[in-house]
Formats: sequence, C-alpha cells, structure tokens
Amino acid sequence: MFEILLNHYPVLIKGLTTTLVVSLSAIALGLLFGVLLAFGLTSRSRWVRWPCGLYRSFWRGTPILLQLLLVYYLLPEIGIEVAPITAAILTLTLNTTAFQSEIFRSGIAHIPAGQIEAARMAGISAWQTRRRIVMPQVLRLTLPPLTNEIITILKNSSLISVIAVTELMRVSEQIASRTFQPLETYLAAAVLYLAVNLVLARISAHLERRMAGGLATE
Repeated sequence: MFEILLNHYPVLIKGLTTTLVVSLSAIALGLLFGVLLAFGLTSRSRWVRWPCGLYRSFWRGTPILLQLLLVYYLLPEIGIEVAPITAAILTLTLNTTAFQSEIFRSGIAHIPAGQIEAARMAGISAWQTRRRIVMPQVLRLTLPPLTNEIITILKNSSLISVIAVTELMRVSEQIASRTFQPLETYLAAAVLYLAVNLVLARISAHLERRMAGGLATE
C-alpha cells in the first residue's frame, strides 16, 4: 500500500483533488438550494409544498448511480452539451439538495413559533426573520447531520467514474490495472478517503464547539 502511495502519489493527489472539487462544489450549491427547498417544504401554500415534496421524493428515493446516468445522457438529448465533470457536479448538487432540505426542514421545525410571531409583530419582514433569526439557529441545530451529508457526498462521488470523470476511484482503477496490485491500490485509496473524512469531522467538531460557546455567551 505504501509503495503505491509513494510511486503514484501525483496521480492519486490529482484524482483526490477532482473528488474534492466535485464534492465540495455540490455541497456548497446544495446548501443554497437546500435552504430554499426547505422553506418551500414548510410553505403554507400547498401549490409550493407539493412540487417541492415531489422533487425531494425523487432525488431521495432513487439510486445516485441511476441519477448520474440520467443526467449525463438526458442533457445531450435536450441539446445541452456538458463536460462529464459538470454533469457530475450537477447530479450531486440535485441529490444533496434534497437531503439537505430535509435536514433544514427538521431544523426549522424545532424553532419556537413564538419567535416568528414576535418578529412579525415587531415589523420584521419574512426574509429578515429567516436570515437573522431562523437560519442561524437552524445551522447550529443541523451541523452534525450536515457533516454526515458532506461525508456521504464525498463517498458517493466515487460513483462519478461511471461517466468518465477521472476522480480518485477511477485513478485507483487505472493504477490497479497497470500494477496488478488491486488490494494495495484500493487500500491506498481508502486511506485517502478516510483522511479527508477525518479532517471534515474535526472541522465540524470545532465549528460545533464554537457555535455552542457563542450560544452560551449570548
């Protein structure tokens, strides 16, 4: 395993970089759209809730591998030519948006209704209430499940090799086919995945402590 890491570290690091770019891009975009979808899911209008719920059900209820293939082959059929890495980011974004929206929806449900009513009576707009009162609390409440979702997307990114994206898993497959050392190669890839996930978990724990400390001093 260490021989594989030493002899092939440039291509392994390049593959890992692609994995991180795709995963973190999807997470960042999914964070934005997930918040919007969460508010749609909690809307008072059923005409807003229904399509939001349908979207959430599709992307949470179908395999991510199938989603990758559908996006990759559907876009050219409707005249949209995109690079494989773009299709991968788009698919993972659409997927994590659905999962993050459910995380945020759960967080929103834990915000006392009295706070919303008090903000409304004070003349604070719905947008300002969500931005200044609701979302800071939701982010504190949902940080652990959000971290789990980030790690899940990072692991699921190994599937994007099926649409010819040269990320860590595809690089590992190429090295294994050249060296005839599949066990050592995949163990090396596992070490890299594990190292990144441990770093993400540490960052999340640090942020959680800081948020808890900030909440205690308020």
